[in-house]
Amino acid sequence: MIFNVRTSGLHSLLLWKLKGKLCFWPSTCGLREIFTFNSALGKPQEKWKDWFSVVGLEVHAQIKTSSKLFSGSANKFASPANSLVSLFDCAIPGTLPVLNKHSVEAALLTALALNCNINLISEFDRKHYFYADMPAGYQITQQRIPLAVDGHLDFAVFSPAVHKTPYKKQSKIKQLQLEQDSGKSLHEESMFGSLIDLNRAGVGLMELVFEPDLKDGEEAVACISELVRILEVLGTCDCKMEEGSLRVDANVSVHKAGDHFGTRTEIKNLNSLRALSRSIDYEISRQIDVLENGGKITNETRGYDPQLKTTLSMRDKEEKQDYRYMPEPNLLPLNLLKLKLNPSDFRARIPVLPEQQRRLLMNKYQLSLETTIQLVNGGNIGYFEEVMGALPDLPVKKVCSLLLTDMLGLLHKDEKTIQQCPVHPHQFAEVVELVKNKTITHAASQNLLSILYHGDKRNPKQVVEEEGWAMINDSKKLEAICQQILSANPKAVASFRAGKTKVFKSLSAHLKKECNDKYDMGEATQTLRRLLEERVE
Repeated sequence: MIFNVRTSGLHSLLLWKLKGKLCFWPSTCGLREIFTFNSALGKPQEKWKDWFSVVGLEVHAQIKTSSKLFSGSANKFASPANSLVSLFDCAIPGTLPVLNKHSVEAALLTALALNCNINLISEFDRKHYFYADMPAGYQITQQRIPLAVDGHLDFAVFSPAVHKTPYKKQSKIKQLQLEQDSGKSLHEESMFGSLIDLNRAGVGLMELVFEPDLKDGEEAVACISELVRILEVLGTCDCKMEEGSLRVDANVSVHKAGDHFGTRTEIKNLNSLRALSRSIDYEISRQIDVLENGGKITNETRGYDPQLKTTLSMRDKEEKQDYRYMPEPNLLPLNLLKLKLNPSDFRARIPVLPEQQRRLLMNKYQLSLETTIQLVNGGNIGYFEEVMGALPDLPVKKVCSLLLTDMLGLLHKDEKTIQQCPVHPHQFAEVVELVKNKTITHAASQNLLSILYHGDKRNPKQVVEEEGWAMINDSKKLEAICQQILSANPKAVASFRAGKTKVFKSLSAHLKKECNDKYDMGEATQTLRRLLEERVE
C-alpha cells in the first residue's frame, strides 16, 4: 500500500511498504503508470495503469504597488504589526473604498501578457465570509464579470534528472480578477490564543484561475515557474513566495480512463515550488490508494505539512458554502476606457517575455530548446548575452557548456545566483577564447574558472602562463605517450585486440592521467584508438 510520497527535485518517488521492507519506484508520468511488486515472483507487475490525474491551479499574486487596492495605506512587507492600517482597512463604519488605478494597470498588463480577453467593463462584488482577519465580514472581488477571461499560458516541462528532452504544455486561464487580500492570523501558543495583523488586509491581488489541464506536480511547478518569470519581467508582482506575495492553491482529482473527473480535493496556501510539487504528487497517490482499497474521496480542503511531507485534512466541502455574492454598492463598474486605460495601448508596453526570449535565442544562436530553457528559465540570459558580446566569434556551444555546467556548478555550491557571479562576463569570454584557440584544454578551462571564481585577480592569460597550463600541440609527443601506455599494459592491449573493447576505458584513464590536462583529450583518445587498431591488421 502506498503510504507516502517523497521527491528529489521534481522527480517523485513512490514509497511502498511490503512485509516490513521499503521499496522505491520512480514516477514521472503523473501516476499514469504505477507498478507494484509481486512478492511471489520478485518482479514488478503493471497495476493502476488506467488511472489519470488532473490538477487545476488557483494563484493569488499580490500586485506590486506602493499602496493598497482601496486605501492609501502603504503596501510593505515585514512592517510592525498593524502599523499599515487605514480606517477602511479595519472596516470602520462610514469609510469608502477608493480604487487604486495603478493596480488596475498592473492587472491589465498581466492579463494581456497571458493572452486573455479583456472586459472593457468589469464589476466588483462582495464575497461574504467571516474570518477574524477579514474585519468587514466580506471581501471585495470580481466574481461575476472579472477584468479578463479566456487566457492561456504556454510553458515547457523540463527536468534534466527526469526527462532527457522537454515537452511543451499549455494551461488555459479561466479568468483573472482583482480582489483585496485578507489580514493575517498569528497563532501564538505562548499567548494561549490568536493575534490579528491587518497590515496585509486590503493589499491588491490578482487571482488567476487555471483550468484543470495539468497532470502532476512537475507540470504544476513548470506552469507556476513560467508565470513567475512573466510577472517578474512585467514588474507587476515580486513573486516572493516565502513572503506570501504569491500563493498557490491546487485542486487535485484522479479517475480511470473513460470515466468523468473524480471528486477533487483542494490543497490550500502552498508557498514554495517544492511544497507545490510534493503536495500534488502525494495527494494523487493518496487518492489512488484510497480508491484502490474501496474507499471514497471526500470533497475537502487540505493543507500540506512540509515536515511529514503529507497533506492533512482541514475542513470538508461537501456542503457548498454560500458566499452570498452581491454587487459592491460603493464601487461603480470598472470602465477601462473612462479611466483612459486602452488595452491596445498596453499591448505595446509588454516587454519581451520568456517564451519570446527562448525563440530569439534559438534563432540567433541555433541553440537547442533544452539549452534555451536552461538559459532563460535559470535567469542566465543576461550573463550569456554579455559573454557573447564581449569578444567576436566565440563558440556558442563551448560558452553554454562552461556556463551551464562548470560556472553554475560553482555558484550552486555557494547558493549564489548568476547575478552574484564574481567572474566578470569579459573574463569568462577570455577563458572561452583560450579554449577556442587551443591555448588550454577543456579541463584546464574548468580549473581556470574555479581560480577566477575564488578571487584570483590575475587575468586568464596570466594565470595560464604562470601556472604552466598551456596546451601542448605536439602530435609526436602525444603518440609517444600513447605508445608508452600500450607498452605498460600488454594484457589490456591483447584483450582489446581479441574483441573485448571495454578495456579501452581503463586505457583511456591511464591516458588522461599522463596527459595531465595539457593535451587535447579528443585528439589523444583518437590517437590511442588508432594505434590499437593499426596492430589488429
